[in-house]
Amino acid sequence: MARGGLSHCQWTPGNEQQELHISDPRINERIRVPEVRLVGPAGEQVGIVRIEDALRLAAEADLDLVEVAPQAKPPVCKLMDFGKYKYEAAVKAREARKNQTNTVLKEIRFRLKIDKHDYETKRGHALRFLGAGDKVKAMIQFRGREQQRPEMGIRLLQRFAEDVAEVGVVESAPRIDGRNMVMVVGPLKNKAEAKAEARRAAQRAESLAQNEAKARTEAERVDTDNATPLSNNLGEQLAEALKQSEAAQAEVVETEAVEAEAIETEVAEAAEAPVEETVAEETAVVETVAPVEEAVVVEESAPKPAAAPKPAATPRPAAPKAAPKPGAPKPSARKAN
Repeated sequence: MARGGLSHCQWTPGNEQQELHISDPRINERIRVPEVRLVGPAGEQVGIVRIEDALRLAAEADLDLVEVAPQAKPPVCKLMDFGKYKYEAAVKAREARKNQTNTVLKEIRFRLKIDKHDYETKRGHALRFLGAGDKVKAMIQFRGREQQRPEMGIRLLQRFAEDVAEVGVVESAPRIDGRNMVMVVGPLKNKAEAKAEARRAAQRAESLAQNEAKARTEAERVDTDNATPLSNNLGEQLAEALKQSEAAQAEVVETEAVEAEAIETEVAEAAEAPVEETVAEETAVVETVAPVEEAVVVEESAPKPAAAPKPAATPRPAAPKAAPKPGAPKPSARKAN
């Protein structure tokens, strides 16, 4: 069924409906010739066959019969998967559009009496445009009597060309266009190269940022090589605790066995010591103790000396009585009148 004369729908042998545009090559039943030169799926030459036989071979191979050269006598057809062919063609066209670059003409306008800061701003815009691969059209607008001084405009444009010479070159010399003076500056690098360079610069910046982040992460990373692994499973935790307790008990039993063995060794050595040395030591101890006992007996039988009489207490002299204090003379009694 046609849609505006641009496309139509057709049923394929697999009962799948697909939309075909008028620009697409003819396939399967749309091929209206009695004979075709058939090419196999791998590019092998089959020869000139009838259209019925070509369609039968396409149906057996579960492929489409596509007319690739309709102007040939007879037309050349190939067995292929038409859906896959269209997909690959679309991918190639998309990649071609991605790599395709369109140079744009940017326009920058000046005044003959432009200020220094405004000129620097315009120059910065021109450098950015030329660096991106676009052309720059510098235009000076004349007003009134300024049209009588075109040499001033030429000097201004020459100065502008010198300032952007590192990224652009003059393609069109200054020329008068009505009341304006125009000059075109082209970029030294085309747009594709500028895009590729910008892409590489972005990738370098991204890789540098990733390296810095990785180095910072490694510097802040905690050393977990010797750390005890944590387990969220309660059964594993209980098993580890049980193993630790069994190891502690084994250490205690081993220590007790070593101590008992040491005690048994000491007892065996003491039992094997000669008896004569023991008797001699006991005799020496008895002989040492006997004189001490005799000295104690002698000291107890000796009479104790009488205690010396204490000297009599010397009487203390009596303290002299204090002399009476002289008192004030008593007033004599008044004589009676």
